[in-house]
Amino acid sequence: MYFAALLARTEDGWEASDTELDDVETLSDLADLAREASPDEDTVLVLIEQEDSWFGVVRIDGEEDPRIYVSDAAAAARSSYGEILLTDELLGRDPGDEDVLDVLDLDGTEDGETESENESEDDEEPAGAVSGGSAEAVPQGPVGDAGILDDLGVGEKELRALSGDAVTEIAEALGASEVLETVR
Repeated sequence: MYFAALLARTEDGWEASDTELDDVETLSDLADLAREASPDEDTVLVLIEQEDSWFGVVRIDGEEDPRIYVSDAAAAARSSYGEILLTDELLGRDPGDEDVLDVLDLDGTEDGETESENESEDDEEPAGAVSGGSAEAVPQGPVGDAGILDDLGVGEKELRALSGDAVTEIAEALGASEVLETVR
């Protein structure tokens, strides 16, 4: 189960609306949805939390590129909603990097290598690692801009320490807990 809300900063304070992510397929879609919540190009935060296993914050300031923070990339990678946030740029991957499944032959060896070469490489890999694949590209733990909320009163250290009901704790720090509760 997940919870997602938009918090838009206005002259009168924060306004909250819950949001359904079922029709959102890309970060660009999510950014467009957030921009619609603030016609005056004020700051909009998209807060996403999934079953207390991970949370994400996307910050949209007008037409600037979205800033993203994800508390646990590995947990988020197992979620269709998390995959929206885990862009190649956020994970430090080149968009053209091939996925490990694309370069494996049917026998499990990489193109042009023999099984014995593959076995010797596997001996050097840590258990569970996939050579050159997405398992290495999605780290355990936080990724992204931990300073995303610095100017709003939630520093990097505080953001990284959040767990459990992180969305509520962020809203409290922003002074937006009452408006968030109206959409929860």
